[in-house]
Amino acid sequence: MKQDEDDFLLSRREVEERFGLSKRFLELAGLKGQGPRIVRLGRAVRYRVSDVRDWIAKQAEELS
Repeated sequence: MKQDEDDFLLSRREVEERFGLSKRFLELAGLKGQGPRIVRLGRAVRYRVSDVRDWIAKQAEELS
């Protein structure tokens, strides 16, 4: 994946479709300060592709 694609901002729905993390999980994780880093644009919540990938990789490392 090209570097600029890692900086794309995804909605919760797009994260769910692309990575399989449910919208509800993302909502709850955000409230608890867990989960992938959030980018707020006004009232909109977005996620950088690179942040989601990094968070998933970190979770896999903690399990092994």
